[in-house]
Amino acid sequence: MKQTLATREVFALGFFMLALFLGAGNIIFPPLLGQQAGESLWPAISGFLVTGVGLPLVAIITVSMAGNLDRLSQRVHPFFQVVFPFVIYLAIGPFFGIPRTATVAYEVGVLPFLSENSSLILFISTFVFFSLTYLLALNPAKLVDRIGKMITPLLLLLIVLVAIRGFASPPGPVGEATGKYLDKAFSSGFLEGYLTMDAIAALVFGLVVINRIKDKGITDVSNIRSYTVKAGLIAGVGLSFVYLSLAFIGATSVSATGVQDNGGSILTNVTSLFFGPTGMVILALVITFACLTTSIGLVSACGEFINERFEKIPYKVVIAIICLFSFTMANLGLTQLIAVSLPVLTMIYPIAIVIIILSIMNSIKAMPRIVFSGAIIGAGLISLYDGLAAAGLKMVSIKNLLSYLPLFEYGAGWVLPSVAGALIALIIHGAGVLFNIRKQPYME
Repeated sequence: MKQTLATREVFALGFFMLALFLGAGNIIFPPLLGQQAGESLWPAISGFLVTGVGLPLVAIITVSMAGNLDRLSQRVHPFFQVVFPFVIYLAIGPFFGIPRTATVAYEVGVLPFLSENSSLILFISTFVFFSLTYLLALNPAKLVDRIGKMITPLLLLLIVLVAIRGFASPPGPVGEATGKYLDKAFSSGFLEGYLTMDAIAALVFGLVVINRIKDKGITDVSNIRSYTVKAGLIAGVGLSFVYLSLAFIGATSVSATGVQDNGGSILTNVTSLFFGPTGMVILALVITFACLTTSIGLVSACGEFINERFEKIPYKVVIAIICLFSFTMANLGLTQLIAVSLPVLTMIYPIAIVIIILSIMNSIKAMPRIVFSGAIIGAGLISLYDGLAAAGLKMVSIKNLLSYLPLFEYGAGWVLPSVAGALIALIIHGAGVLFNIRKQPYME
């Protein structure tokens, strides 16, 4: 069995990974950052790239080192190992992420060409969308060929077309920095990149990429890790290009399009300015392809995850159920579903970051399980409050108390409690070793 991949296969894997990350939100967010950052664009986008590109890629590498999300979760506690992966997969899969891809594709790729919103057209477009998703995710072994070699190059070509036009002849001069970008450009961009929540998606996509490498005949662990890193670097370069291009377009758009509330409006106006009515078609294609590739990746990832736990249910039946459920939610219950899902995502994202960071540290020097548990408890207590607050619960007294935490106003108040939890756990472990109390297991 071969243990090497041709260069074109490595690039196909890189394009495949890029497509998994490059969802609609990743395309419509950078222009808004650019417009708000203005003259502070470069420090702002630099901070964004650290967490919007760097952290997800580190997460992918972390999963490749551990083997899968289960082994990562096992480092905290056996119960956590059972619950956390299910929460991750369901939250960004059929309960939120997958239905949203179809809805965004409809709102940006179809709705602008209609005279009015139509539930029938939404039904038809989402049916076609999930039919394509099902067919393309039906054979996971061919995902790299279908996405990495066909869909992603077309998606990148469309983005490059807009980017070249934007750099060659910007819609206007770079605007002025506003709001938080006036004096905190790098840190604001850093925190905005963290809020994209791509690190959670990376924990899911990691297994998909690893399985695709195995499908190519690679079984050696070190080779799997090596090709994952190489694919990640290719994806990282692609993501960086997309973010830089779209952020620059946003930064030069104010004089031509005025201040907009969201990146979608900025892109719509700029592409229309660049290419006229054709621009609307280009944008529709870009967003639709971005949503479709993300949907395929999420359906495949969730399908393989569930199929591994319930082997008696065929993979094609599992993804059919996922597509049907997501199709129903996209048409009937997405608004209510978002109200429930966003607080869940807010709760689990800090926990995911802590696991990623500790796993990287653990690869350098093995740590006892209690340290993982302490850090997760510290982060979890604050993220629990953040999630409940996102759900609309008003806890004024608790908020006033937590407001003293560093970075709390930016949604990162969990950092200090997590560090404190890890240190306390380390002290407890050290005391146990000193007094010959029951030893805590070290994690691999």
